[in-house]
Amino acid sequence: VQLQASGGGLVQAGGSLRLSCAASGRTVAPYAMGWFRLAPGKEREFVARISRSGMPFYSTSVKGRSTISRDYARNTVTLQIDSLKPEDTAVYYCAADISGIRGNRAGVRDYDYWGQGTQVTVSS
Repeated sequence: VQLQASGGGLVQAGGSLRLSCAASGRTVAPYAMGWFRLAPGKEREFVARISRSGMPFYSTSVKGRSTISRDYARNTVTLQIDSLKPEDTAVYYCAADISGIRGNRAGVRDYDYWGQGTQVTVSS
């Protein structure tokens, strides 16, 4: 499966961004999907996950100001982040967990396929 993330950009603090992950090659409907981010000098960090049934799970860093959703017909996953902060600046990656294991899996190694990332820059 190929994943293509898009929607990043430069935004002022307090603004919003809507990131999209388009899957191709096969349907990702049976898989849980996740978003991670990588900031300079830091390790790749879990952001959000959505189960194959649509159940969301968020990291504490974005919980309450983010929404992850999926469109089964379009084979896409979307992450909206509101009230953006400068510390949200990072490259955002979408990923697919094809294991079928349930639960709030938030480790990098829990995901099997990765997109190329989209840059999000939040100015103060």
